[in-house]
Amino acid sequence: MFPFWEHNHQVRVIAQRTLRAFWEKHPKAEQPLRSWLQEMKRGSFRRPSDVRRHYRSADFVGDDRVIFNIGGNKYRLVVHMSYRRHIAFIKFIGTHRQYDRIDAATVGRAK
Repeated sequence: MFPFWEHNHQVRVIAQRTLRAFWEKHPKAEQPLRSWLQEMKRGSFRRPSDVRRHYRSADFVGDDRVIFNIGGNKYRLVVHMSYRRHIAFIKFIGTHRQYDRIDAATVGRAK
């Protein structure tokens, strides 16, 4: 027998408050981020190819990190995907300009 969570493939998004804080400062980002959040929660992303199939413009960097273009590429979202545990950890959300100043492979890591 497999534990019940092995059959529940919905993705949990950790640190949704980070998204809320961002859209409070950037109101135009709210609807695109809410849409992404709902898609992610409903999705079944078991491997990077599942993400690619759903988000064609997503980019992948090391450490199972995915970069999502949000709001017509006005904003960038960096997420660490734990495919096995079905968890998306928000590592960064910012404008395209802010994104250009970070290293997507390491942003949000504990020092």
